[in-house]
Amino acid sequence: MNQIAQLPARVRLAGISKSFTSGKQAATPVLSDISLELEQGELVCLLGPSGCGKSTILNLIAGFEQADEGAILLDGVAVNKPGPERGVVFQQPTLFPWLSVLDNVTFGPRMAGVRKSVYLPEAERYLRLVGLQDFQHHMPWQLSGGMRQRAALARAWLPNPEILLMDEPFGALDAQTRLMMQELLTSVWQTTGTTILFITHDVDEALFLADRVLVMSARPGRICAEFKLPFPRPRDVELLVADAGYGALKQKILHIVREEARKSMAGIGA
Repeated sequence: MNQIAQLPARVRLAGISKSFTSGKQAATPVLSDISLELEQGELVCLLGPSGCGKSTILNLIAGFEQADEGAILLDGVAVNKPGPERGVVFQQPTLFPWLSVLDNVTFGPRMAGVRKSVYLPEAERYLRLVGLQDFQHHMPWQLSGGMRQRAALARAWLPNPEILLMDEPFGALDAQTRLMMQELLTSVWQTTGTTILFITHDVDEALFLADRVLVMSARPGRICAEFKLPFPRPRDVELLVADAGYGALKQKILHIVREEARKSMAGIGA
């Protein structure tokens, strides 16, 4: 497991609250007094019922939205807009259909005027890491869903972001492809040392990927539970599920998530 305990926080959210308004309706509180930290090189998974504000947290850290209250700090500096030090991977790959895999991956550096001699070797390195070195001249429509998401990962990693924000990136994939993508993600992550916040609804996915798991309450979302995972790395899914502590920890997290989901469905919040 990464030695993260004594390292300074890269990202800090302090007292974050956020509401949304729609027309003449009263504001709907989405987040309530959220405080959390992401340490250098840490992979944190965020779980919670639908509509609890998980994606809103990601959008706030990315700089896509602004909080109503509280502060978001990256290395002690306030976040108020997007920046190259933060990469984002969404559930859908969002590749440009008229560009090849290589042109999609290198789109950002090319638009920023970076020299080809600088970005091309790095792009080819990341395409090798995600297993697409033989598909760089293919078009997105020629790729499977898993391959398109691998291309999206390479694109997100190419600028060498310090923070990678991932919003259910494997949610639309079949079970086998999803597991392969999880293994690929942890392999590349351990190579790069990037700090990752990963949103998921899947407890097994969180237990396989994370150093820490944070569970959010029903809306308005808050952090209601935190688990530091004891499982060593590298992780093998078959060995992991056979671990004596795996089942008990999964059951504990599932219980909390289900209770919060029931509150959310009942519309009573937390």
